[in-house]
Amino acid sequence: MDAGEVERFFTRADGQYLCARWGRPIVPVVFGVDDATLSVVKGAIEAVVVLAGHKMAETDPELGANLMVFFCRDWDELRHVPNLDRLIPDLLPLVDRLEAAEANQYRIFRFDEAGAIKAAFVFLRMDAHLSAVPADTLALSQAVQTIILWSDRAFMDVSPLALVGEAVVLRPEIAGVIRAAYDRVMPAMARDPSHALRLAARVTYPN
Repeated sequence: MDAGEVERFFTRADGQYLCARWGRPIVPVVFGVDDATLSVVKGAIEAVVVLAGHKMAETDPELGANLMVFFCRDWDELRHVPNLDRLIPDLLPLVDRLEAAEANQYRIFRFDEAGAIKAAFVFLRMDAHLSAVPADTLALSQAVQTIILWSDRAFMDVSPLALVGEAVVLRPEIAGVIRAAYDRVMPAMARDPSHALRLAARVTYPN
């Protein structure tokens, strides 16, 4: 990939460049699914974390769990999740916006003093579209979109996943960008587009 292609993954709709990775081990917790789906979601997260060369942990010393994934049938369910408004102070107006937009997914990130990701909240409303997506495909897609802070436009036109035979896999160029972003010499957060040059120089394609 050239630097221009990489830059587009992190250039937001307002024209600003922003790339951030996790600065601490990831501790996921999943709500609203059965045990079988829970294993699929956590397995996808672990696979992407391993790909990145990052770490998972049993608990986060500050937050307990720092990657929270909520599955629901209707956005109104979020209004009734105990203490969720403490984690997301603007929860009620957010739910109003999601309902008005008829959205089926939304992600919120929190950052530490260095700009690295310290927490993420993933909300999935299982409408007809998402319900038709196989659990492993949906889980892998969400894991990819939370391992790095991508642009809000990064995957509007092209999915980060590809179909190989009957298997859904992470596109190799996306895997390469993830690995490059977690290179130890790269900053945890960058706002200068020159960062894309450094990322492009480090993109490798895993076997």
